[in-house]
Amino acid sequence: MNTRKKIVPTLTLALTLCVLGQQVHSQSESKPLRIVITEGVIEPMPLALPIFTTDLAADKTLARQLTEVVVNDLIGTGLFRRIPSEAYLSTITHFNENVRFADWKAINAQALMVGSVSSTGNDRMTVNFRLYDVFAEAELGKGMRFEAGQNSYRRIAHKIADTIYQRITGELPYFDSRVAFISESGAKGRRQKQLAIMDYDGANVRLLTDQSTIVLAPRFSPDGNRIIYTSYETGVPNVYLIDINSGTRQSILQSANMAFAPRYSPDGSKVVLSLAEGGNTDIYQVEIGSRQIARLTSSAAIDTAPSFSPDGKWLVFESDRSGTQQIYVMSLQRGSPKPRRISFGEGRYGTPVWSPTGDFIAFTKQYRGKFHIGVMRADGSEERILTSSFLDEGPTWSPNGRTLMFFRETPGAEGGPSIYSVDVYGRNLKRVPTPQFGSDPSWSAQRN
Repeated sequence: MNTRKKIVPTLTLALTLCVLGQQVHSQSESKPLRIVITEGVIEPMPLALPIFTTDLAADKTLARQLTEVVVNDLIGTGLFRRIPSEAYLSTITHFNENVRFADWKAINAQALMVGSVSSTGNDRMTVNFRLYDVFAEAELGKGMRFEAGQNSYRRIAHKIADTIYQRITGELPYFDSRVAFISESGAKGRRQKQLAIMDYDGANVRLLTDQSTIVLAPRFSPDGNRIIYTSYETGVPNVYLIDINSGTRQSILQSANMAFAPRYSPDGSKVVLSLAEGGNTDIYQVEIGSRQIARLTSSAAIDTAPSFSPDGKWLVFESDRSGTQQIYVMSLQRGSPKPRRISFGEGRYGTPVWSPTGDFIAFTKQYRGKFHIGVMRADGSEERILTSSFLDEGPTWSPNGRTLMFFRETPGAEGGPSIYSVDVYGRNLKRVPTPQFGSDPSWSAQRN
């Protein structure tokens, strides 16, 4: 199992980060700086992010929209801050003009974004982008050029923000990704629930099912083109697969028994789920192509909420086989030992999900009348609680394993679920906007 322990950005920028309470400074503007970020307070890096330039007045709105999405992506991580335009000593008026680095150094800009956008007819646009290391007075990576429809400006902006994020931090990006979730409407106790997808930041919401039946627990396929979910359309919960592009649906199991809590294998060829049969609830594996089914656990307890490790060799799940709801890990190799319990803190543990980088398992914890989202190592060590509220549930990982989404329910007759995100160290908690109540988020992989 991957035991990546730290986030290690390598960059040539002169930046100041507060790591574990100690201030770390670049020793030279020209030498590359290698910083290990673990936990503690991080001072956001100041960036100069001018509005994209354009030669036509009609394109100014598009330029502002592009810039706004890029800025929101980067600032939303908590790792960066935007230097106000009022502080600029010089401006960028054309994409290919010479950069006056002294002016940007004077306001302590660590990196400078330069971009342009122009309409090309038939609602098409061309977008150019460069990123500069201000203190090295050099371009950081190669420039990029995009040609797309103007209605794709948000996705182009996400890709530009992804590039900036990756070049500065050295981490894989996550802005150009989507989230499946349950859109909820109506009075509490009579909620209508529909399967929906949106961009990671809450934009471009699209409903995939109607209000005729209750749907729960959507999970993206590894390629991001399909979603499995639980539906009550026959009166008994069963697992269905929907193709996002065509809208076609199919059931995973032909069974009169309850099937629920599905999740894809890393290669997308199999699904693990819980199946209630003969008074027992155990975990099964289903081959999507052949519909061949195999039983993975066998106990008198309730075994549910399975999740694969990124290499597909391990499974984490929740079970009450010890008398209370706890988390277990099992090997999928033949002849392997029985499942091993890894949660030993106070309280009850559930909904475990393995990080895409393999280093952590996220979970929901119920303790002293509150619900919490937390993470732990695959052996149960280094448990860390990230959130606490009346009801926090359903963690899901960003594609790079740095951030989690979950849903938070508020109490009372007018209360309802909303989707939130938080980073892996419990910082930068914020709500993800949705048109209606939102629950059960599932983060897709990074889009191609």
